[in-house]
Amino acid sequence: MSIDADEAWNDVRIAGLLTHERLSSYLAVTPDLGEAIRLYEWNVEASASLMATTGMVEVIVRNALDERLAEWAAARGKGPWFDLAPLDQRGRRDIVKARERASKRGREPVVHGKVVAELSFGFWRYLVARRYHASLWVPALHRAFPQGHADLRERRRQVEDRLTSLTIVRNRAAHHEPIHRRNLLSDLRAAKELASWGDVEAGAWVGAKSSVEWLVDRRGL
Repeated sequence: MSIDADEAWNDVRIAGLLTHERLSSYLAVTPDLGEAIRLYEWNVEASASLMATTGMVEVIVRNALDERLAEWAAARGKGPWFDLAPLDQRGRRDIVKARERASKRGREPVVHGKVVAELSFGFWRYLVARRYHASLWVPALHRAFPQGHADLRERRRQVEDRLTSLTIVRNRAAHHEPIHRRNLLSDLRAAKELASWGDVEAGAWVGAKSSVEWLVDRRGL
């Protein structure tokens, strides 16, 4: 990439504002400062796109899991599944914090949907972990992914794998970390698969609305 004097001066200024440490991952790809900053700009766009894509999947997945857990809880007694699910200490702590945020620390009534919305993507990832296979996955959670693998153990493993991948890339994107070395098409595929296992049309929707593939196609470096 050829850079005129004015653009080079601007890139030097921008590089100083971003810091060499922040740009080091991009300068490792190309020693050309202008190209490194263009790659940084691409990374910003890709991060925003992945945040949008994973956000769509998060809402689909958490609503499906919440619905299955609500059915499970209704068959076992009164109260929300928050109070009945055999969660470990970490899970219980996440529920307590979500309730506090949803109720604005007790100043407002606790609304179920608000609590669900306050639970992090990571919470749902841990909810499908092997530790809950017998207690939650088999009796309830596997029904959130009716189009998944026929074997329930393999279905759980695949769901956890996709959720883990999406949690990692989402966290990196949210914290403005480099994601340009990742296989973003693989991340997009994980998002579409996860949504499709719940509903085929959901997977098609996520794929059609995501700009990840377009961004990968137009990347210069």
